[in-house]
Amino acid sequence: MAKYNRKDHLHQRAKKEGLRSRAAYKLDEMQKQFRLLSKGHKVADLGCWPGGWLEVAAKFVGPTGRVVGVDRAEVDPPIPLANVTALVGDLEDVDIAARLTTVLGSGGGDGAEGRVERTLADVVLSDAAPKLTGVRETDRANEERLLEAIESLLPKLLAPGGSFVVKILEGPEAQEIDRRLRKSFERAKTVKLQSTRKGSTERYLVARGFQGPEKE
Repeated sequence: MAKYNRKDHLHQRAKKEGLRSRAAYKLDEMQKQFRLLSKGHKVADLGCWPGGWLEVAAKFVGPTGRVVGVDRAEVDPPIPLANVTALVGDLEDVDIAARLTTVLGSGGGDGAEGRVERTLADVVLSDAAPKLTGVRETDRANEERLLEAIESLLPKLLAPGGSFVVKILEGPEAQEIDRRLRKSFERAKTVKLQSTRKGSTERYLVARGFQGPEKE
C-alpha cells in the first residue's frame, strides 16, 4: 500500500501560494482539460470546506459570475470575494436547494423588496467525501448516502445543458450511482487526476450537457 503523505509537495505548494488546500489544484487541472467554468457562470459547490474550490471557481467565473458553496463546517476565515458565498448546512437538509439557488439569484443580497428570484447553476461541483471510519461496509454506506444526496439535488440545482463534477470513491455502490448519473448527461468521462495523492482510489466524474433526471 502506498504511504499516505498528508504533507506532500502539493500541500507544501498550496501553503506557499496561500491556498486553502491542495484540492485547489484538482479543480484547476480539470478546468485546463475540460474548460468547465466560464466568465459569468453561476456555480454551486457541494461540500465546499475549506474553500479551495470556491477560490478557484471564483477566479474563472470572474466578478460577473457567482459561486455559492455549502458544507456542514463553516469556511473560516471567510473568502473575501464579493462573488463568493459559503453557507453552513447539510446536503440532506430539505431547504438546501432553495438556499443555494436563492443566493445564486440574489448575488448574496436580499433582492428587491425582499423578493429573490432563484437561479439554477451552470456548473455543480462536489469534492465532498465522508469521514472514513476504517470499516469498509460503513465507509461504503456513507459514500453511497452522500452520492445519493448529491444525485437528488442535481435536478433542483443544475440548469439544462449544465456541467457537473463529482468525486467518486471505490465500491460497487458508488459505481452504480456513477452509472445512473451518466444517463442524465449528454456526455460523461471518468478521470484520474495527476494532482490526486498517490495511493488514493478517488476519481472524478466529469459530465456535460445536463438533461434532467433519468427517465424510466
